[in-house]
Amino acid sequence: MSVAILCLPAPGRTADEREVLAGPAETNGEGYAEGGIETCMECHDETEKYPVLSILKTTHAMKGDSRTPFASAHGCEVCHGPSAAHVEEETVPPPRRFGRNAPAQEQNAVCLGCHQGGTRVHWKGSTHESRDVACTSCHTIHVEQAVLALDKRPETFARNDQSQTCYECHPQQRAQMHRLSAHPFKEGRIRCSDCHNVHGTPGPSLLVRNTVNNTCYQCHAEKRGPFLWEHQPAREDCLNCHTPHG
Repeated sequence: MSVAILCLPAPGRTADEREVLAGPAETNGEGYAEGGIETCMECHDETEKYPVLSILKTTHAMKGDSRTPFASAHGCEVCHGPSAAHVEEETVPPPRRFGRNAPAQEQNAVCLGCHQGGTRVHWKGSTHESRDVACTSCHTIHVEQAVLALDKRPETFARNDQSQTCYECHPQQRAQMHRLSAHPFKEGRIRCSDCHNVHGTPGPSLLVRNTVNNTCYQCHAEKRGPFLWEHQPAREDCLNCHTPHG
């Protein structure tokens, strides 16, 4: 029952509200498993085929935070759905499934139940959403490893770091990073999210600012001007002369 979802708690979400999110799955006649989290972990531990115990060291397992799944009595089932039938018979899948064969929109609907705002406010209609990219393609929850997210809180990724996760689908950018002149990605001084918001933005290419130049000015403020003699191609678009990935 391995699952990967965004690990940042949404402001204002209560345990009762999260239980409502799992409600539609109960229309199949399945109820919640007795014992909640403890029942799930009787089988899903570090010695079985679905190791998940490292989740206990992540944000979602913070019982003291009312916004997390483990703050609810149903724990795992907040995301996976009521699983009484699955507990009775292992071959019966939980109502909500995650994994390679699960539709991206259904997986993402579970994650967005709590992670709707913040940097994900423009997710609907974004490039990744329209191409059926699942949250689980980039994020994982059953791991300890964490890096800083766009809003400087811990966020887990499916690979060793954020850039490696992005490179899985963007090999051209990976190759460009190894050119002689490139931003200091390999040195860890800059990350993809410094320029791009993968969850969607109003601007082009998922840039964190509305234009290419305004994005570049975040680090290159001295190029903003005003100058006595403006160089029009630079004023129009930095990409007229530069390739940002190398």
